[in-house]
Amino acid sequence: MEYVVELERVTKDLNGFSVKNIDLQVKKGFVTGFIGENGSGKSTTIKMMMNLLKPDAGEVRVFGLDYKTHEKAIKERIGFVYDGNVFFEGLNLKDIKQIVGPAYKQWDDHLFNQYVKQFDLPLNKAIKTFSKGMQMKASLAIALSHHAELIIMDEPTAGLDPIFRRELLDLLQELMIDGNRTIFFSTHITTDLNRIADYIAFINKGELMFNHSIHDVAENYALVKGGIDLLDRDTESDFIHVHRAPTGFEALTDNIQAVKNTFRDSVVIEQASLEDIMYYMKGGKQNV
Repeated sequence: MEYVVELERVTKDLNGFSVKNIDLQVKKGFVTGFIGENGSGKSTTIKMMMNLLKPDAGEVRVFGLDYKTHEKAIKERIGFVYDGNVFFEGLNLKDIKQIVGPAYKQWDDHLFNQYVKQFDLPLNKAIKTFSKGMQMKASLAIALSHHAELIIMDEPTAGLDPIFRRELLDLLQELMIDGNRTIFFSTHITTDLNRIADYIAFINKGELMFNHSIHDVAENYALVKGGIDLLDRDTESDFIHVHRAPTGFEALTDNIQAVKNTFRDSVVIEQASLEDIMYYMKGGKQNV
């Protein structure tokens, strides 16, 4: 399968925080959700994908090309949707189009006007008067108007109300219908990804924990609940992380069959949400 983005053993140290030996592939034609709590390394990784930060070690390739010799060609094909306004606040969309449009060979005025109309955006009002949702729509309109093949979104739903978040997710689903676009979507709001993501990449404390299809995540991870008396050193080896309470234990496993073999009918096994997985894996493989 063709990869749009490839990171090979990428490392970056920033003031004591490190993204370490990241091996990450983003598959063409799919939505990859990039999850992790705030400060886990999501934005640092995205900045290296965009060549806004250069890795201390490792390689970054986008569309099979490296930034050293093909930066302009790569960026022609990427649309970046930001968390918040990155444009001068006094500008309006008409001004921004005149500044941004000439930078792209494939800029399409007709498409831009189409998205402005679809998103109900005013052309002549200053960006500073836009709500956060309108700023997001404006950023997306600009990203789509040069026929970007890869849309990179850094926490696009943060701070948006639930209704607009749903509208945005519906729009992203529509964009994927023709199969020609790839979306890489970083977020700590994991419920958004249940609706649109094909793959989930999880970063924790600068380390990539996994990059699986959302189907495999649902199949491979589960929450296990039972009585404290069932736990000992041997039975706990089936778990990634265990939480004890006076009423019993709750644990995350990535080996459901082993749990079934060990505990039989004495525990309850439930599907783990992405939020459950993030919570229980944030401390690494250990018991508490």
